[in-house]
Amino acid sequence: MSLERHLSDPALKQQFVTPMFDIIAPRYDQFTRLFSFGLDRRWKAQLLAELESHVGPQSHALDLACGTGDLAFALAARGAHVVGVDASARMIDEAKQRASGQLKLEFAVGDMTALDVADASVDIVTAGYALRNVPDCRRALTEIARVLKPGGRLVTLDFYRPENALWRRAFLAYLSVAGNAVGWLWHREPVVYGYIARSVDHFVSITDFNTALIETGYTLERVYRRLNGGIAVHHALRT
Repeated sequence: MSLERHLSDPALKQQFVTPMFDIIAPRYDQFTRLFSFGLDRRWKAQLLAELESHVGPQSHALDLACGTGDLAFALAARGAHVVGVDASARMIDEAKQRASGQLKLEFAVGDMTALDVADASVDIVTAGYALRNVPDCRRALTEIARVLKPGGRLVTLDFYRPENALWRRAFLAYLSVAGNAVGWLWHREPVVYGYIARSVDHFVSITDFNTALIETGYTLERVYRRLNGGIAVHHALRT
């Protein structure tokens, strides 16, 4: 399978991404902690802090590319009714095992560019490491805008393509070497984590993502840049 071909063609990208996440699902959480030197927890805490005063028992939340459910569980613990959606059936299986009958949590396999959710029915959408992996980021943002109520909140955490060329080269080199090494050691498939560097290089910068949000129906509230533009938390309102 040609990784460059699949990343360059929106019609093919999901054919690579979904099987890859099926492979890594059992060790996904362990990898994110290791790969980020524990910073993943801080970044997710920043995302959740943005919602602290906006989430409660009356909130309906959607967690996209939910993985094994870190953000979904955190939102449910704050009282929200949460649906977690992921394209990977294995990720959803892992999340359901963690849920163990919690009443305010549902998990389902789904496509964030074609959500089985009514118009203007959701108060909060979270998306951790989600939009970089979708075949068409703007289409996904438009679909999220459809399901959010006016004034509803979208908070995202993701990798971005650093704008500084020297830092971009160093950042992508680390992601590539570390990802390939762990992919080989854990799965005998370097590409399952080496993919991250390639996907970042094919994605947009933080500035370009800001523009995409505004052009697809959002007001940008706050942006927290981390790792010199390699990571960011965005908080946007549906206009």
